Amino acid sequence: KQKIREIIIKASINSYPGRCPCPYHAASNGSRCGGRSAYSKSGGYSVICFESDIDDKTVEQYRKR
Repeated sequence: KQKIREIIIKASINSYPGRCPCPYHAASNGSRCGGRSAYSKSGGYSVICFESDIDDKTVEQYRKR
């Protein structure tokens, strides 16, 4: 389950076209994205950044693919 969650997070982050998909990424000036990240903003892109964002049902759906 751990590995699948990592794969899902990586794919989600890679599909984001900007520089700040998750709060823990760095912006172009080197500071943390924090509240400026897509994850922290409502609407727009729905980025998966943390393992806690992925429930067991999502992991099972991924396995069935």
